[in-house]
Amino acid sequence: MRVSVDPKSVESSPSVSAPANESGDAAPDGQGSVPVRTPGDDEARGEGNGASEALRPHAEDAFAAELAALAAQDDRPRPARWKLSPWAVATYLLGGTLPDGTVITPKYVGPRRIVEVAVTTLATDRALLLLGVPGTAKTWVSEHLAAAISGDSTLLVQGTAGTPEEAIRYGWNYARLLAHGPSREALVPSPVMRAMAEGMTARVEELTRIPADVQDTLITILSEKTLPIPELGQEVQAVRGFNLIATANDRDRGVNDLSSALRRRFNTVVLPLPESADAEVDIVSRRVDQIGRSLDLPAVPDGIDEIRRVVTVFRELRGGVTTDGRTKLKSPSGTLSTAEAISVITNGLALAAHFGDGVLRAGDVAAGILGAVVRDPAADRVVWQEYLEAVVRERDGWADFYRACREVTA
Repeated sequence: MRVSVDPKSVESSPSVSAPANESGDAAPDGQGSVPVRTPGDDEARGEGNGASEALRPHAEDAFAAELAALAAQDDRPRPARWKLSPWAVATYLLGGTLPDGTVITPKYVGPRRIVEVAVTTLATDRALLLLGVPGTAKTWVSEHLAAAISGDSTLLVQGTAGTPEEAIRYGWNYARLLAHGPSREALVPSPVMRAMAEGMTARVEELTRIPADVQDTLITILSEKTLPIPELGQEVQAVRGFNLIATANDRDRGVNDLSSALRRRFNTVVLPLPESADAEVDIVSRRVDQIGRSLDLPAVPDGIDEIRRVVTVFRELRGGVTTDGRTKLKSPSGTLSTAEAISVITNGLALAAHFGDGVLRAGDVAAGILGAVVRDPAADRVVWQEYLEAVVRERDGWADFYRACREVTA
């Protein structure tokens, strides 16, 4: 006989079990217990909107003030259990100014229609697959979508080659399982199971890195909206509000292609690389500024010229042609994504802050660019040296950049 699991019982089950003692019970405080962050803790302590000591606050914490302002002025229809209407979710991601003057900062800089399609997909019973090359903000967008829709972006399964089936379905507290046998209390729900029971948005990162047989665990969940628990003769049925966002990149090596059966369960939205250099400079500047403030690094405007140089180098090598279209270039093996440009600039700002005068200069970013471009020491080094001599050396106003890059390349 199959009996549906009461969602409240799943909600009460810990998604992260505390260390157990020999009897199978959780260890008392002070005896090996590990504090677990519960969504909403920061707000309860008055630490929302990025005020906590977390190195990287979750989106719903870092932008709590914006989400609250949107919710207060959002009078449009909301799907079941959504914190905001689809219009407000799109506004949260793309930015805008509310009627009361509250400024919503852009979280994603790109075509509006892409965001609208993604949000609309999640308002249906169809799951969302964000696809694109590495560094196109797939994870960033999925986190902010979950934060705006469910108020919780932490129901996450990180895909790797070793991700087990239990990470998507459920696991067991083995101390209780051995002591008392299969029971509701011994079951440890996965983030996906919790999202189904609570009507929230789950996230699966790097779906194509997960082994194919584990991927297919999602088929029943996405098609039947049901997760069987054969050990208990029960099942979890998804309640209204549940959906799933998966991300995958199409350039990674050694990935596991999605089966046609699983792919049909997703609506695929491709996130493109930034269309123009100005757009990419804007993205890098915004993100580096956010990271820099958390690390007490120099302000981004002081290094805008170097940011533009890094973006130009990445775009030219990535595209295989100079900005003016006159010179064809060899492309290195790496992706040279926007995310990598953000990393190069952030590291450069740290160098400028701790070993320089606080102003981002060519010498601060040269080593980072070399590390991003030269992934294959044999082939990529030749590509980089040819680019330096044929393009950078001849470019007006880039003499300091050329010298800095030559120094770290030699």
